[in-house]
Amino acid sequence: MPRVAPYFLWLLLAAPGLALLAQLLSSSDPLIHHELLHPTGEFSARFMIIAMLASPLALALRGWRGPRWLLKNRRYFGVAAFGYALAHTVLYLIDKGAFTKVLADLPLLYIWTGWIAFFIFIPLAATSMDYAVRKLGRHWKNLQRATYGAAVLTLLHWAALHDWGGVVPALVHFGPLALLETYRVWHWFGRLNPQPST
Repeated sequence: MPRVAPYFLWLLLAAPGLALLAQLLSSSDPLIHHELLHPTGEFSARFMIIAMLASPLALALRGWRGPRWLLKNRRYFGVAAFGYALAHTVLYLIDKGAFTKVLADLPLLYIWTGWIAFFIFIPLAATSMDYAVRKLGRHWKNLQRATYGAAVLTLLHWAALHDWGGVVPALVHFGPLALLETYRVWHWFGRLNPQPST
């Protein structure tokens, strides 16, 4: 697979955000903050899914260089996912306009799942640099496994939107990841319990 310079990859990952920012700054629509909530949230979920696809894809397609490239660069996608999640959260707070309205929303399933997923994202993004990987050692991987919890919560957050009207788009996005992770678990159990040769 052709080598992609990190700065060029960052530019590609930032491109949707820059387009959304231009839309935000140029619009006179007072509801623009609300309209940009969904695209920022969707890009966050998409980049998280891409980052999580790296390991199961590398297992399923061992002869292809694409998954190896993705493994090498998945931290970029993970940090990008956090960046769009942060933008999504800021737009939500601006859209609500008052702390009391934010608190009133907390009991809603699609709200509290989103908040918990976002709070899980924070330490993952904060420890994404090489320095943190070296300092945390084997604990870094244990921390990164919290991504699975964030993924499940993000799926629920998306699916529960509009009285569960988000189920289909959420499943379309998370379906491939769920299938590949199922294959990964099956492969892992197969290694632990090899079938006797006949």
